[in-house]
Amino acid sequence: MAITLSSALLVALSACGGDGKQQQPGAGGPGQKTVGFVVVQPQDVPLETVLAGRVNAYLTSEVRPQISGVILRRLFTEGALVRAGEPLYQIDPAPYRATAAEAQANLASAQASAQAARALAERYKPLVAIQAISEQDYTNAVAAAEQAEAAVAQRRAALETARINLRFTTVPAPISGRIGRSLVTPGGLATSNQATALAVINQLDPIFVDIQQSAGNLLALRRLLARGGASPSSADVRLLLEDGSEYEGVGRVQFSETLVDPATGTVTLRARFSNPDGLLLPGMFVRARFAQAVDRGAFLVPQAAVTRDGKGGARLFIAGRDNKAEARSVQAPRTLGANWVVTDGLKAGDRVIVQGTGDLRPGQDIRAVPADAPQPVAPARAGG
Repeated sequence: MAITLSSALLVALSACGGDGKQQQPGAGGPGQKTVGFVVVQPQDVPLETVLAGRVNAYLTSEVRPQISGVILRRLFTEGALVRAGEPLYQIDPAPYRATAAEAQANLASAQASAQAARALAERYKPLVAIQAISEQDYTNAVAAAEQAEAAVAQRRAALETARINLRFTTVPAPISGRIGRSLVTPGGLATSNQATALAVINQLDPIFVDIQQSAGNLLALRRLLARGGASPSSADVRLLLEDGSEYEGVGRVQFSETLVDPATGTVTLRARFSNPDGLLLPGMFVRARFAQAVDRGAFLVPQAAVTRDGKGGARLFIAGRDNKAEARSVQAPRTLGANWVVTDGLKAGDRVIVQGTGDLRPGQDIRAVPADAPQPVAPARAGG
C-alpha cells in the first residue's frame, strides 16, 4: 500500500523516539511540513467545447413524379443504395406514347402544308413581276408560307414536349444515396403536383453534424480572439454517440451560421464527417467535442492543488524560495481532463503545491519535494 507524504513524515518523526534530537535524512526540520510540488510552465491549451448536435444527411432528395398517371411497378429495393439516374418507378406510358404519336403526325401535316405554301409563293413571284397577278395576291402567298413555317415550329415543340413527358413515365433517382421505404405502391395514382413524395433518398457519406452553440459563448470567444488571448484552432471535431462510445472518424467544422435562432438563442455550426460504414444516421443526437481556439500561455495545474472560497474564487499554494508556503489567488475558469486551466496568477517556474495541502497555512514553514517523490522511512528503534 502506498504511503502518502504526510504519513511518511509522521513515521519518520516517530522513529526519533520523541526527543527530537535525531533527524532522519528525509524529514524536515522542526515545525516544517513536507509537501509535494510540481513546476508549471506556460503552454498552449485548447479551448475545448462539448456541445449537443444532430446528424443530418449530406444531400436529401424527395422523389416526386413530374407527370400524372398510374404507377405500374416499383423498380428498387427499399433501403438499398441507388445511383443518380437509376429508374425507380414506372408510370403507365400508354397515354403519353399516344400523345407523342399524335404530335408526330401533326408535325408531318404542318410540314406538308408549309411545303405547299412555299411552292405557291415561289410561283407567284415571277408572275407579279410581269403584273400577271396583283401585288396583294403575292403578299398573301408569302404570308401564308411564313405562317405555315411557324406552325411547323409549334408542332415540333409539341412533339418535344410529348417525348419529354413520355420519358417522365420512368421516374429516376435524382441523386445517389440510400433510399428509404416507398411511400406509394403499384396501382396508386401519381400526380405532378402531389404533396407526398414517392420516396426519399439520403446521401450518408460524407455526412453533416449540426452543432448548436449559444450566442453568448460565441460572443465571448470572438472577444477573446480579438484581444489576442487565444488563436483560432483547426476545429477538428470528435463525436460522442448516444451509447457513450466515441465515433472513430474525426470531422471538421465547415461553417457557422450568420444568424441567431430567435427561438433558442443559438448559432448552428456544421461539421462534416466521413461515414463509410453508415454508422451515423440522419436524426441521431450526438455530443460534439472540439477546440474552437487555443488559449496561449495558460498553465495546467492538477485539480487537487486548487481550492475555492465562498465566492467561487480560486486559490492555491506556492512553495516559496524561503521554504514558506505562499497563498496565491488565480484565475481558473475551466478544467481540461484532470487539470485546472489557470489563465492568470502564475508565472513560469512556479512550484505549485499539489500534495500536503490539507492543513497548510500561508507563511507556514515547509519542506518542498517533487510530487510523488518517495520518502525515506526509518525503522522504529527497539524499546520505543
